[in-house]
Amino acid sequence: MKSIVFDGWHDWEAARAQLAVLAPSISLARLDAAVDMARSFHGDQKRPAGEPYMEHLLEALEILVSGAGVHDEDVLVAAVLHDIVEDTACTSNEVEARFGERVAGLVAWVTKPATGPDEHAAEVRDRYLLGLHSAPRDAVILKLADRLSNVQRLDTHPRPAKRRSYYRETCEHFLPLSEGVPWFEEAFGTWRESYRHLE
Repeated sequence: MKSIVFDGWHDWEAARAQLAVLAPSISLARLDAAVDMARSFHGDQKRPAGEPYMEHLLEALEILVSGAGVHDEDVLVAAVLHDIVEDTACTSNEVEARFGERVAGLVAWVTKPATGPDEHAAEVRDRYLLGLHSAPRDAVILKLADRLSNVQRLDTHPRPAKRRSYYRETCEHFLPLSEGVPWFEEAFGTWRESYRHLE
């Protein structure tokens, strides 16, 4: 069975229209503010295959709402902002000032720490991935949506070696992380079958 690709929300206007139908209880004004902040900080950043970075943020949002059925407003705001501290000049304090302590905390859980002068990047990454296993459930759900967006079209990554290493890392860390989170457990299981050629 082929895994589902979530890429229907290419722009905020399309996403906003779907959110109004699928999650009518959430504050679209608050998400408007999150999208504005993400656009401001991410600017013209691109993904490895060349797509605008905002598409990744909207994919994570689409996965949460359309796939996993998440309607928790803080989690959805955090989805839009999940890379803003790791990949831009924005600080956690700025996120907290605009969206509150819970959103800032969720973003902090999924933010990979910077590598110190006496550290190896691989060790920092491994420590971060292992730490996710003790994260609160909402942070785990957020990170699973982020990863599923990153790997749902893995064959389009421009570097074949990265495709294989990302596949191995996802199987090693994210499939176990998805256990007990029913929708994600099934989604990652199907994804693994679709990409077994990378083993």
